[in-house]
Amino acid sequence: MMQGNSRTVESQQPGVHEKLEAIVEKYQHTLNRRPIHAHTQQAFDDIADWLSDWQGEVILDSCCGVGKSTAGLALQYPDARVIGVDKSALRVGKHAHYQSSQDNYRVVRADVVDFWRLMRSAHDESSWRVTGHYLLYPNPYPKPSQVQKRWHASQAMPDLMALSERMEVRSNWLIYLEEFAIAAAKYGMECQISPVDPALPARTPFELKYQNSGQTCWQLLGKRTGS
Repeated sequence: MMQGNSRTVESQQPGVHEKLEAIVEKYQHTLNRRPIHAHTQQAFDDIADWLSDWQGEVILDSCCGVGKSTAGLALQYPDARVIGVDKSALRVGKHAHYQSSQDNYRVVRADVVDFWRLMRSAHDESSWRVTGHYLLYPNPYPKPSQVQKRWHASQAMPDLMALSERMEVRSNWLIYLEEFAIAAAKYGMECQISPVDPALPARTPFELKYQNSGQTCWQLLGKRTGS
């Protein structure tokens, strides 16, 4: 169990990155040609088999870590199929500590950048659709020089935004979510940002750690315009 006393995010970037919009617009017109990692292809193929005859809702929990959030979402949405994805074999291997008795979810090790591309490609040929997407692991990379490592300013953003009309993103760095909202707006998604209610159970061990440290966690709720 993660304890408190977590350091706050420190950055020399006082607000939204000055080059954010230009970076987002560049990647809107850039095709990602990076080869798919073999282990991610196998993980996706396994998930595709699991979803092969499914016609209900699919919820994606990206960067799920140990999968606590994935198990929680499976309980919250018992009529959906929930997929947790994380690149770390170590973290995924610890999911047994958080596993629930629900049979409507899977936690897999995969590179989310590749997984998003594969999920996007499969949409047109599948009976299922991703109806909700969660990014609950903080991904700030707070140094100004690291801006393109943030999901919303990376080459993965077009695939990320194509997957679902509804998103929830959480972080302990407000600027990160403010940037995400600006980037998502360029894809027709309206976002609202608010503090996470500390009276509610933490979705992830990281969120619990920040709450125990007295930090405010923030959530962004995004919805495609007209959906």
